[in-house]
Amino acid sequence: MTPQLQQAIRLLQLSTLELKSEIQDALESNPMLELIEDGEQREHAHTEAETRAAEGNTNTDDRDFQETTVDLKVDEIPNDLPVDSSWEDTYEPTNYSNSSGSFNDEDDRDIDSRNCEQESLQDHLLWQMRLTPMTEIDQAIATSIIDSVSDDGYLGDTVQAIWESLKDELEIDIEEVEAVLRCVQNFDPPGVAARDLRECLLIQISQLDPEIPWYQEAKAMVTSHFELLAERDFAQLKRKLKLNEDELREVVKFIHGLNPRPGNLVASGQAEYIVPDVYVRKINGSWHVSLNPDATPRLNINSMYASLIQRANRSADNTYMQGQLQEARWLIKSLQSRNETLMKVATCIVERQQGFLEQGEEGMKALVLHDVAEAVGMHESTISRITNKKYMHTPRGIFELKYFFSSHVSTASGGECSSTAIRALIKKMVAAEDPRKPLSDSKIAKILSDQGINVARRTVAKYRDALVIPPSNERKRLA
Repeated sequence: MTPQLQQAIRLLQLSTLELKSEIQDALESNPMLELIEDGEQREHAHTEAETRAAEGNTNTDDRDFQETTVDLKVDEIPNDLPVDSSWEDTYEPTNYSNSSGSFNDEDDRDIDSRNCEQESLQDHLLWQMRLTPMTEIDQAIATSIIDSVSDDGYLGDTVQAIWESLKDELEIDIEEVEAVLRCVQNFDPPGVAARDLRECLLIQISQLDPEIPWYQEAKAMVTSHFELLAERDFAQLKRKLKLNEDELREVVKFIHGLNPRPGNLVASGQAEYIVPDVYVRKINGSWHVSLNPDATPRLNINSMYASLIQRANRSADNTYMQGQLQEARWLIKSLQSRNETLMKVATCIVERQQGFLEQGEEGMKALVLHDVAEAVGMHESTISRITNKKYMHTPRGIFELKYFFSSHVSTASGGECSSTAIRALIKKMVAAEDPRKPLSDSKIAKILSDQGINVARRTVAKYRDALVIPPSNERKRLA
């Protein structure tokens, strides 16, 4: 396998962020490369359009197609191209300043909100601990407790384990750990540092006003009858708490209003944003695919450095420049190959999955790597690489290219139905079911069978689990 082929294969599987990092490293290490900026790309595009018009090879349909499929075809890069920009120009701050040349307040706030690190749950709890009057020993205990709190807000270690890790150093009793734990459990967010769900809900209830309607009943239900609530045994709950159905419904609604994962109220990390590699738009009744120019930066050979190379010169400097020029050409051709492959595969996916674009998940067709590989004339491994960590922006949202691939089950008519469409049907049926008598997996399989989709009960259970839908006994609730 040649180095050029190895590079092309490696670039195929890189995500947008990884590709940009790779290109930046290449630009910093190879003087023969330069980045074509947006203005230069537009000027280059206008020049090409004028040339085609002068040659009489451009018609209205061609112009429409070029506008809706930007970068679909990447022209061959000549050895020498004019240079109007440098790499440093890419980082020039543009379109961020007002008329006076300084940032306005709105811009400052926007930049701060995007670039500052978000506070973790542990940081939030430690900040409250420092504001709470405590002895040094209690602070050491509280720090150990906070370190044990999970992202969901629950205590990850037992009180016994925390005490054993501190007893020799601090000479404390387990009761002191219990006391400090109760103090930490009064911190924000409500319910934090609980040892289980029942304690988490009780902590939240205890911090509410006792005069709130249904406060006492909710506290009694969680304290003494939590197992019956978890099992959805509403008949026993009505009998134990002496409530009628309407009253029980209000109490259960009160409890459902509490937060079972208090840690989620505090951000635990910086938000990550997805940059789509491909855009899909519907224009004049047909779907058009285009590459995202921001996700696929264009490179050029620096003509000034390339002109310094002398063919007959065998000096070390000249040999080095020749090697850098060859590497630069390889990288540019590899990027061209990557863009063309991505465009072919994305176009094929859109052609096969127009039902999804029009109707949603229920219109998703069964599609496997082999189908696309056969359609575009490539190997399945290439399709797997180019669809990995690549995203498509559609009117229905942003999806990874792998999302459009799914297995299938047979239908009564001899056709195929994708697993994605079946999951969408299951989700729709569960959303419309009677909460008093939720649908069992067998009943869902029977309904699908009546619609001509042959799917077993265990397959329904697998798809339901994938949708994070609990079984029927756990979905049972008062209407």
